[in-house]
Amino acid sequence: MTASVARRTASVEETERLGEALAPSLRVGDVIALRGPLGAGKTRFVAGLARGLAAGARVRSPTFTLVNEYPGRIALAHLDLYRVEPADVEALGLDDYLEGGALVVEWGEKLPASRRSEALVLDFAIVSERERAISADAAGDRGAELLAAWHAADGGSLGREDG
Repeated sequence: MTASVARRTASVEETERLGEALAPSLRVGDVIALRGPLGAGKTRFVAGLARGLAAGARVRSPTFTLVNEYPGRIALAHLDLYRVEPADVEALGLDDYLEGGALVVEWGEKLPASRRSEALVLDFAIVSERERAISADAAGDRGAELLAAWHAADGGSLGREDG
């Protein structure tokens, strides 16, 4: 993992804007692993990613469906592994999603290590009712590129804490 970069958002809208600002950097085969408790803003961040990729669909949590797909500039596959055992993750057909677009995974710690080897990993924490802290780490060369994009994504308009 590389040095982490942390951000704070003061609203749902800021969390979504951070995802939207990162979206132009995504390309087919990218993996973003999201970690954090229920209600920490992971799905709202994905909503911003989808908007930034020009996906017209409303983003909903895939807790019960496991996977939601959003077509846009590139396809975005949104997985929620909350109810999935780590041993069962590969059975979801991850290769198919990665061949056609980017993969963003809630409860990303359940992804096999091989799937996180080139990923951007975002950790969400609840600071207050509206405020969230989101820290980013990266693995591999592509993960480092995405981390650099995360660092530059909002042009400094959102709270930043370099770590």
